[in-house]
Amino acid sequence: MGIVNLTPDSFYDGGRFQNIDDVINYVVKIVEEGADIIDLGAISTRPGAKEVTLEEEESRLMPVLKKISSIFPDIIISVDTFRSQIAKMAVNNGAHIINDISAGNFDKDMFSVISELQVPYIIMHIQGNPLNMQNNPVYKNVTTEVIEYLSEKVEILRKLGVNDIIIDPGFGFGKTVEHNYELLKNLEYFSIFELPILVGLSRKSMINKVLGTTPENALNGTTVLNTYAILKGANILRVHDVKEAEETVKLLNSTNCL
Repeated sequence: MGIVNLTPDSFYDGGRFQNIDDVINYVVKIVEEGADIIDLGAISTRPGAKEVTLEEEESRLMPVLKKISSIFPDIIISVDTFRSQIAKMAVNNGAHIINDISAGNFDKDMFSVISELQVPYIIMHIQGNPLNMQNNPVYKNVTTEVIEYLSEKVEILRKLGVNDIIIDPGFGFGKTVEHNYELLKNLEYFSIFELPILVGLSRKSMINKVLGTTPENALNGTTVLNTYAILKGANILRVHDVKEAEETVKLLNSTNCL
């Protein structure tokens, strides 16, 4: 899954695109590099990110989504949003997947809208919200609590007739560095759901705080953690660097260990 941030303030690549043509050229590049899914996001969810209105999210997202879906009808497009209204607009204009960092917590109508739309739905664990999630996150047992949280969401969704669910443990969303590595170490436990597991480790602070790097030079650390995640059962890598992630998967496949 190749990340396409349509935001001016994302932690790594905010403000990369000046116009729609820049976005299209970038999408062409990452598809050629091996991206199976394009994940469009119009709101930064980095720690401390400022709130964005629905109207602003729509104005950033919809022109790009419409253009990409018309030019590349075969590309699978995911839209990263926690708003049900945006989810509905997105699917009606060419999106195939909704990626919700809040798993329905930020919009009470999201689950019913997903049930109506019948599209694949990514649910992620988060403690708090982007404004406060890194203010001293606390767990008794982070792996158990994240699994219980996702289990409750999956149960509700299945009762609503939503069965095409992808789970995301939410690395970096309301978790300390130690919490993140504990989750990664125990990633195989999430196979209990018998659902695809998505991981978003790309250039995150859990790498930088250990290695003393910045997001700009955290590619090597990202590749190491992506490799480990795949070996632990991850099915989808959400990444900024598609070429390197694709090479990681190819090399692991060559070892016949997957």
